[in-house]
Amino acid sequence: MTDIPEIPLEGSSAPDEPKLEFVFEIEINIARYDSIQDMPSGAGRGFVYIESGVIKGPKLNGIVLPGSGGDWALFRPDDVLASDARYMLQAEDGTKILMHNRGFLWGRQPDTLSRMQDWMFRDGPEVPFEEFYLRSSPQFETEKGPHEWLMRHVFVGIGRRRKDGNTIRYYALL
Repeated sequence: MTDIPEIPLEGSSAPDEPKLEFVFEIEINIARYDSIQDMPSGAGRGFVYIESGVIKGPKLNGIVLPGSGGDWALFRPDDVLASDARYMLQAEDGTKILMHNRGFLWGRQPDTLSRMQDWMFRDGPEVPFEEFYLRSSPQFETEKGPHEWLMRHVFVGIGRRRKDGNTIRYYALL
């Protein structure tokens, strides 16, 4: 029988009362992007290269290793961007953690995504957080040790766009 590693989270959810605990915030900086447009399916595929990032929080601190991955986003015909990102984190103690993050970005108004593209790529005005939905659910892989608790929980992220990337706050479902 193996020992259960120390888990830095307390409490648990009940079936009729889910509980979330804030774990960390990650600020991701994008270096450049590329795309495949107008595929036969009606979708497009975008790719952003992760340049760097910073992780801050009560349960995890560190960096995103520069050049360690990116986001292969699917631009669906229904104006939903389905994100599929993988990149390597490094905790402040040096532990490497692979993050596989999937989620969705869509606008609350018909023109929101086009305005976001104008903001990101053509110096248009910023689109307020309230006008879009940016949520994600990551999974982690790491070695045995102080961060393996990341491989034992479900996480949800609530994101904000920035001109040069995303800032996402992650919560553990207890």
